[in-house]
Amino acid sequence: MTERKTVDGGNLAISRRVFVCGLAAFAGTAGTLLDASHASAQASSVAQKIADHFSSVKTMAGEFVQFGPRGEQTGGKFYIHRPGRIRFNYEAPSPMRVIADGKSVVIGNMKLKTWDIYPLSKTPLNLLLSERIDLSSRMVRAVREESDLITIVLGDRSVFGDSTITMMFDPRTYDLRQWTITDAQRKDTSVMIFNVRTGLQLDDKVFRIPYDEVRNKGGG
Repeated sequence: MTERKTVDGGNLAISRRVFVCGLAAFAGTAGTLLDASHASAQASSVAQKIADHFSSVKTMAGEFVQFGPRGEQTGGKFYIHRPGRIRFNYEAPSPMRVIADGKSVVIGNMKLKTWDIYPLSKTPLNLLLSERIDLSSRMVRAVREESDLITIVLGDRSVFGDSTITMMFDPRTYDLRQWTITDAQRKDTSVMIFNVRTGLQLDDKVFRIPYDEVRNKGGG
């Protein structure tokens, strides 16, 4: 069964506002977030329910708007098949593609025919795409519950260093609204999703990485 969720222009504007306010809250009021020890207790209730709901959604697709660390904005379509697989098709004029196949993540420039490749397990994106989101105290960095947004910050210093992924959920439906990956230099790349469909049949080739091109065109 396929579930379709649509965000109209008004709700998208609200979501953008929540997105901006959410980032501002992290930047300016970090003290109001639960620390790791308190977060683990909080995660046992609200956050764990959200994580379990999200884990039950194995496939999803929709549209996205990405906000880069220098304020740049791009959009396109995304596809997720958990565990481990994701694809971003960016709208023209962006030449970029991002594909994860469960083992690796590649970032491709279709215009320059170049690719960068990374182990998925070494990126915070792995937490988003895992079979089950691990809300043990080691992974939960912070939890915040508000009337219109529930935020969970996940990270593992032993694997990702200071990099984290912040996931923001609707407190009524538990649906994922957006996520932000913060790298070790404290630079944010945020993705807001909308017009999301779940329970889709997605062909494996959607997440196929062209390893021959990656090796021959400058892949790492």
